[in-house]
Amino acid sequence: MNISKEKDFSNWFNTVISEAELCDLRYNVKGFVVFRPWSVKTMKLMYAAYEKELEKYGHEPALFPALIPERNFKIEGEHVEGFAPQVFWVEKAGENALEERLAMRPTSETAMYQMYSLWIRGAVDLPLKIYHSAQVWRYETKATKPFFRSREFHWIEAHDAFATEKEARAQVDEDMKMTEEVLHAQLGIPFIFFQRPEWDKFPGAVHTFAADTLMPDGKVLQLPSTHLLGQNFSKAFDVSFQNEKEQKEFVWQTCYGPAISRIYGALFCVHGDDRGIVMPYDFAPVQAVIVPIPAKGTDGSEINEYGKKIESILRDAGIRVKIDVSQNTPGFKYNYWELKGIPIRIEIGGREMEQAKATMIARDGKKEDKKLVGMDELSKAIKDEGKRLNSRIKGRADLVFSKSLHEAKTIDALEEKLKIGGLVRVPFCSMEKSSKKCADDIKEKFAGDVRGIKYPHESAPSGEKCIVCGEKAGCFAYVARQY
Repeated sequence: MNISKEKDFSNWFNTVISEAELCDLRYNVKGFVVFRPWSVKTMKLMYAAYEKELEKYGHEPALFPALIPERNFKIEGEHVEGFAPQVFWVEKAGENALEERLAMRPTSETAMYQMYSLWIRGAVDLPLKIYHSAQVWRYETKATKPFFRSREFHWIEAHDAFATEKEARAQVDEDMKMTEEVLHAQLGIPFIFFQRPEWDKFPGAVHTFAADTLMPDGKVLQLPSTHLLGQNFSKAFDVSFQNEKEQKEFVWQTCYGPAISRIYGALFCVHGDDRGIVMPYDFAPVQAVIVPIPAKGTDGSEINEYGKKIESILRDAGIRVKIDVSQNTPGFKYNYWELKGIPIRIEIGGREMEQAKATMIARDGKKEDKKLVGMDELSKAIKDEGKRLNSRIKGRADLVFSKSLHEAKTIDALEEKLKIGGLVRVPFCSMEKSSKKCADDIKEKFAGDVRGIKYPHESAPSGEKCIVCGEKAGCFAYVARQY
C-alpha cells in the first residue's frame, strides 16, 4: 500500500479497512458491517481501558436488555421526538404480532431509568453510577461510513444519578477528565471538549458536551459525549428519594457515551500513514512480529526455530508476539505487518542467530533506526520502545491537530478556512436557540456546522460582532465540516 492519507483520505480509508482486514462491508443488511478479528482485538483492549477508568471513578457494570417497550420510550416527550425517526421496531415474535412494539435500543435511558426508579429510595442509595458495554441500533439516514457512522455501533453508556445538581455538574467535569485520560493520554487522540449549542442537544438533556477530533480530510468526528440531564428523566420516570426531612426529591442525572467502534476509527485514521495503520503499543493486537530471514540455499528451518525461541521468551515476558514463518519474502512480510500497524518488528538472520541477538525497529522508524539487541535485553527494549512509540505518535497527532485550529473574523475568512479544513474559531452571537438562524446560514452557504463553545468556557469576546448577523458577539463558537 502506498496511498497518501493527506491527499486522498477517502481512498486511503477504504483501502486500509479492506487490506488491513478491519471490517467487511459485504454483509447483506445496508448500514451494518462485520468487524473482523484484527479490529475487534484492539476494541476489546479499548473497552478494558475505558471500563477500568470508569470503575476507578466509582462506576459499576451492569447489562440491560436490548429491547425497550414502546411505553417506556414515550415517557420523556422530547427524547422520543428526537429518537423516533431512528428507531428499529420489533413488531412480531415468530408469526405472532406483539401486543406492544419493542424498540431496539438507540440509547438506554428509557431502559435503565425505569429500573433506577425501583432501586433508588433514599439518599443512602445515591450516588448511583452504573455503566454497561453494549450495542445500540439507529436507523441513520445520513450516508453511513464504517466505524464513523453505521446503523449498529458498539459503545459504553454510563448513567449516573445524584442527590444534587452540583454533584451532577461535577460529573460532567469527571467525564471530561476520563475522556482526557483514555482518549488522549492512552490512545493519543487529540480533541477539544465543547458545550453544544441549545439547538444541538441530546433529546431530553439540559446541556450536551462532546469531544471533537479532526480527521485527515479536515472534517470533525464526534467522540465521547456527556449529557447533563437535570431532572427531566427523573421526573418522567419517578426516579426519586426521601431527603433528610422525609420529603420527596427527584434525582439529578448525567449520561456519558464513549463509542468504542467510532473511537477505533479515529485511532487508525489519526495515527496511520501512507503505509497503513499505526497502533499505540498498548492497544495493538500483536505488539511485536518476528520476521526470520533465511540464508539463501537453506530451507529456513534453523532460523525459524531460533525465532520460535525468541517468541517464547517474549510471550513469557507478557508481550503479544507473533512469528511469521510463511513462505512470503521478507519484503512482503515487512509491508504486510506495517499495513497492519504492528508497533515493533524483530528481524533475525544468520548474524543475529550467531550472536544470540535480534534486530529491532519500531513501526514509525527508518532503516537507520534499527537496533541490534541481545536476547537478555530484548523484552525490556521492546517495552521501552513501545513507550517511546506511543509518545511519538501522540506528539505528531497533537501537532497536526494544533495546526488545524484557525480563527476568522469575517464571513469570507470563515469560508476560506473551511476550505482548508479544521476547526475555525469565530465570534458568534450566542448558543441559544434564537441564534440557530446564524448557524443555519453557515450550514447552507459553506456546509459548516457550529460545534459549540469550548468547555470549560473561554472568556467572552470584547467588542466583537457575530460573524453572520453583525450583532454583538456573546461567545466564540467553533465551526467545522463534520462526519
